[in-house]
Amino acid sequence: MNLPNPGGSAWTASQPPDEQAAKEPEAWQSTRAQTQIVRDEDAYLEAEQKDVGRLVGDHLRELFVTCDAGPAMQQQFEHLHPEFIAIHDVATHSSRKLLAGIAAASKGAVQKLVIRRQGHGNTLATLEFVELPTAEGKALRVYSTEADADTTSRHALARTLLGFSTLSVILVGDVPGHSITGIFKPLHDDMITGPWPNRNLLLLPLSPANALVTQGMELGRGTGVNVRTTPHVTRPADAWNFISSTWGRLRQEMRSGASPASGSPPAAGYGAQPKGLAATRQSSFAPPMAQGALQRSAQETGHRSSAPLPLRPMPPVPSQSSRDAASLDPLSRYVQQLSELTGMVSVCIFEVATGNDLRHAGASPGPEDLATHGSDLLAAMLTTSRTLGLGHALPEAAITLGAHHLVLRAVPKHPGLAMHAVLDKTHANLTLARLQIMRMDALFEAPSS
Repeated sequence: MNLPNPGGSAWTASQPPDEQAAKEPEAWQSTRAQTQIVRDEDAYLEAEQKDVGRLVGDHLRELFVTCDAGPAMQQQFEHLHPEFIAIHDVATHSSRKLLAGIAAASKGAVQKLVIRRQGHGNTLATLEFVELPTAEGKALRVYSTEADADTTSRHALARTLLGFSTLSVILVGDVPGHSITGIFKPLHDDMITGPWPNRNLLLLPLSPANALVTQGMELGRGTGVNVRTTPHVTRPADAWNFISSTWGRLRQEMRSGASPASGSPPAAGYGAQPKGLAATRQSSFAPPMAQGALQRSAQETGHRSSAPLPLRPMPPVPSQSSRDAASLDPLSRYVQQLSELTGMVSVCIFEVATGNDLRHAGASPGPEDLATHGSDLLAAMLTTSRTLGLGHALPEAAITLGAHHLVLRAVPKHPGLAMHAVLDKTHANLTLARLQIMRMDALFEAPSS
C-alpha cells in the first residue's frame, strides 16, 4: 500500500512491498504507516510551513527533532508564531477530558502530535490537541500540556506550551490552602525568567475550597501577565464557556489593536483587564463557543462577528462535593447548590444578630467578611424600615456594584439566619439568579432524612 505523495517525487513510503506487509502484525503496520521519508530538511518543511508537525495519519501528526522535545517545540513556536490555547492541570487530570468533550461537541476528534528523534525515530513525547474551525476558515489548536513523556520532557513541554500560547488556562483541583503558594511558585519563576511571550492566563478552580483570586494576583505580580480567576467550575461546559468568552474578548482586542479603556473596572474576580497583544499576534481567530457564551460576548463587545461553530452541551462531570451533597445537612446542601449557580463567586450563611458565619462556599470574599458586612447591611436596612414605619421583617436586597452583584435574603425555615452572596456581574444575570435562589427554598420543604 503506497502512501499519498503530497510533496511530489521527493516523498516515498517507508513500508515494505504489499506481499511482505500482509505478513506483519496489524499493530506494526499502523506504526510503519505513520512515518514518511524525505530527501532533506527543506523538502520536509516546504509543504506545511504553517503547521507544527506533518499529518501522517488519521488525527495524527509527526514532528522529527534533533534536540529534546521542549526546546524543539519552542523553536517551532518562535518560527511559526501560531495562535493557540494551552490547558494545564494542577492537582487534577481534567485537561484531556475537557479536550474530549470539546471534540465531541464540535463533532471532531482529539488529535495527537508525536515528537520523534530525527535519525532514530524513537518517540520523545506525545501531545493531544483539538483543532477548531473558525469563521475565517483557519483552525485554532487547543493543546493539553499533559504529555506522554518522561518527567523532564513533560515539564519542559508544559512550560513551553503555557509560555508561547495566546491564552493559557490552568485547571486547579483540590489544593490545600497552605500549599497553594508553593505549588504555583515554579510557574511564577518561569513567567519571570522567560521566555514568556504569552500575556494572558486564566485560572479555573475545580474545587470550591480553592481561594485562587489572591493567588492569581500574586502569580501575575512582576510578570506583565494578566491573570484572571473564574468562579468555581463544576462542568466541562462551564469551563469551556469561560475559556471561549475570554478568548472572544482577546480576539476583539486583537482586532482593535488597543487595550481596554483605563477607566473601565476589572471583571469581578478576574484581576486586571487584558492588554493589547504583541504585534506577532495580530491574526484573528475565534474558537467555537456555546450559544449562550456567544450571546454574552456579543453583548459585552458590541461587535457583530461571524457566527462561530456552535458547540453542543458537554456532559456534566460532578465534583466530589456535588456527589456528597445528598449526605450533607440542609444548610450545607443549600450553600453547595448556591455555589453552583452561574457567576457565583462566594456565598455565606450567617447569624443576623451576631454576624457569625455558619456555612460558606466559594472564593474571596471569605466567610467572615461576608457575614460581618452582610449583618451590617441588614441592620442598616432594618433601621431604615422601622424609622419609616414600614415594618420589622428581615429585608431582602439585590445590589449592583461596579463589577459585582450582591444578594441578601433570609434563609427559609431558619429564623435569624441570612444568606449573603456575591456574583460576577460579567457572567451572572441578577434577575435570573434571584429566581434560581428563590426556587431553592423548596430544599427546606423536604422532610429530613
